[in-house]
Amino acid sequence: MQPPPRPARTRRRPLRPAAVLAAALALTGLLPGTALAGGHGGGQDGPSPDRALRELVTAPGGPPGAIAVLRYGDRTEVHRAGTAEIGTGRRPRTTDHMRIASAAKAFSGAVTLRLVDRGVLGLDDTIGERLPDLPVAWHAVTLRQLLQHTSGLPDYSESAAFRAVITADPHHVFDPHHLLDYVFDQPLGFAPGTQYRYSNSDNTAAALMAEAATGRPYERLLARLVTRPLGLTETTLPRGYELPEPYLHGYDVVPPDPPEDVSTLFGASGAWASGGIVSTPADLSAFIRAYGGDGFLTPPTRQQQTDWVPGASEPAGPGTNAAGLALFRYTTRCGVVYGHTGNTAGYTQFAAATPDGRRAVTVSVTEQISQRTRPALLAQLRAVEEDFVCRLLNGPGH
Repeated sequence: MQPPPRPARTRRRPLRPAAVLAAALALTGLLPGTALAGGHGGGQDGPSPDRALRELVTAPGGPPGAIAVLRYGDRTEVHRAGTAEIGTGRRPRTTDHMRIASAAKAFSGAVTLRLVDRGVLGLDDTIGERLPDLPVAWHAVTLRQLLQHTSGLPDYSESAAFRAVITADPHHVFDPHHLLDYVFDQPLGFAPGTQYRYSNSDNTAAALMAEAATGRPYERLLARLVTRPLGLTETTLPRGYELPEPYLHGYDVVPPDPPEDVSTLFGASGAWASGGIVSTPADLSAFIRAYGGDGFLTPPTRQQQTDWVPGASEPAGPGTNAAGLALFRYTTRCGVVYGHTGNTAGYTQFAAATPDGRRAVTVSVTEQISQRTRPALLAQLRAVEEDFVCRLLNGPGH
């Protein structure tokens, strides 16, 4: 059932699904992975992360709400600022649902790499071997290259035809098996393995390879290999636009207009394995602690996962970024963590863990913040993320 139309709002620009979609899904604007501007500088501890989080929320055009979760062994520490929903005064909670955007790529990485561990898939398996119906020009691309964004696959989410469909019907339910059809006639952007370019097509193709190798739907593989073993009871991959209650409301913020709630503006099926997962701060924290640590995969697979190349996540995480297999290394002023970021309409995510998996941090804000559209705000967010990484690394036990 379609939601009732929103009442007209004075002084508010018309919400443009095409414009919001372009920001939400066209995520290939960064150059290969260098350090971007950001960081508070100063000593290792820096300013209070709580103060920095409040300053982010109260900044001009800042997100209405933010929550950071730090995990030290059995201890959990929660920091929050702003509200989960404008007009209610309710603070963000660790049990609130939210769109995790491209952090979902870490989940598709977890699925495929666990299949590699079991010998069901190989990192050097090619599209031609596993998905022979895809264009012959793509056949030499390997699973390794897909997971590291060095495949050269054209990004379906940048296709004019894809955007036309979702602009005409933002709640359109896509068949994930046909998302790559939108770029079926396009060649590779470069020879596989020669460049880094972030693409939503990569993790979509990786999930299709997992399905082809097992004969099981990706959603079932996700549950069997990741969410159930890790006890992630509030993590799902829906096809529709609705969010489970309670949820963090995501907003489009363009001062001087009041923020516009875009939590359910788009359906999730158009992002699927590249960004469609709905989770909570608690579940995302538990996932990244396992996946970012060294006990989730066998040592040989872990070694290949952490063979880094220059490449930034989207949006860039704190410090200097480097790309592994569905995992990024963030080298901050206080040390190194492994994780992933993501943004989509209404949400920006950062999730990372220490390489041993003993500690983890997530920072979730209720606005899409990207280098393309909000560079100054992204620099401020990355500084906040780095402050929380420093608190994680220099906190209890150190």
